[in-house]
Amino acid sequence: MVFGTDTRVLTLAFARMADALGNSFLIIVLPLYIASGQVSLAGIAGQQILGFTLQTETLIGLVLSLFGLLNSFGQPFTGRLSDRTGKRRVFVLTGLVLFAIGSAAYPFLSSYWAVLAARAFQGLGAAFTIPATVALVNDYAASDAERGGNFGVFNTFRLIGFGFGPIIAGVVITGGLAANDVVTYRIAGTAISGFTAAFAIAVLGAVVSLALVWALIQDPPFEAEAGKDLSIAILDRDGEGLDSVFVLGVGTFMMASTIALFATLEGPVRMRLNESTLFFSVQFAAVVIANVVFQVPIGRASDRLGRRPFIVAGFVILVPSVFAQGIVTGPWLMLLARFVQGIAVALVFAPSLALAGDLAGARGSGTTLSVLTMAFGLGVAIGPLASGLLYNFGSFSTPFTAGAALAFVGLVLTYTQVEETLDLGQESDQPAPQD
Repeated sequence: MVFGTDTRVLTLAFARMADALGNSFLIIVLPLYIASGQVSLAGIAGQQILGFTLQTETLIGLVLSLFGLLNSFGQPFTGRLSDRTGKRRVFVLTGLVLFAIGSAAYPFLSSYWAVLAARAFQGLGAAFTIPATVALVNDYAASDAERGGNFGVFNTFRLIGFGFGPIIAGVVITGGLAANDVVTYRIAGTAISGFTAAFAIAVLGAVVSLALVWALIQDPPFEAEAGKDLSIAILDRDGEGLDSVFVLGVGTFMMASTIALFATLEGPVRMRLNESTLFFSVQFAAVVIANVVFQVPIGRASDRLGRRPFIVAGFVILVPSVFAQGIVTGPWLMLLARFVQGIAVALVFAPSLALAGDLAGARGSGTTLSVLTMAFGLGVAIGPLASGLLYNFGSFSTPFTAGAALAFVGLVLTYTQVEETLDLGQESDQPAPQD
């Protein structure tokens, strides 16, 4: 144990941080790489499909969204397989290898379709890695009294990688210069573009993760009973309400969608608030920063005080914090709203994973937790697309009003359908009964 956390959980957290750093690099790098002309869009850009003209931005959006869609929809299947076999480690390593191969291929690709295939390859890799990694974090909890803290630590490191990756990517591509030109590095007399350097760092992130998992992580003892019931229920056992894990998945999707609304509207936000690109990036990062600060204490508090109160409180705060982003007219107020939204996300996500882990039992933690990880990835993938459409059909406030409405639905569902899993009558230092 280090700082009260299982060293294996810390290892997985560091590995996931390195992996997330590499992936968030590509979110910034790939749009610039495709738009730079190094990837041929001949015969694709400008073509019409069902009356819709394919623009460069549309093709870039497809590359970015494909990763999230394949990642999200693949997770329930890989989660189930890892439950059936009990071989979580192999799934994590396989996914990291696939991701590294995709990152290494980009500098050698000049066709848009080849870039799309490489990104799909990485999406499949993430589908292998994420549910198995989260299942291991759940499996390593010695009792329910540790699960929230474990997920808080894991999510904190993951978000550090995801949050700071784009900033580092910008520095690598431009060499830290104020200009927007792509820098060229000279290493041992060989010229290497900023794009190639960024792709190399993405590969390095996957390799570091792979080395950590290979050297320090082993599968926990496999219980055959854990692989028998791999269904994802919609109704609870009594048939009188919705299954808590299913509801948490729906709520996680709604929450993640609200996080992603902001990114699409950089131009309108900067114009409305009369702010710089730097201040916009700080506002965008505020959600991540709040998560980094609050995930661990909230996760550990949910081990003592119960999961449900934190999840409900998170949705209560999420509704006004998202709605406010559509009506504020000052940059500092927007920053405050984004930070408060980050607190709300921290209140929802770690306790939700812990509650789902409490309920995993015979259903298998890979299968159960993949519901939430899939929902989060799907929300992040769909949120930007929905934001752009809602802005085009309405006004600046429309995407945020819709996001607040989704958060309110999540609040109602969570309050009425999710049941507490911890026996709050127990002393906090006593292990919870095992399934």
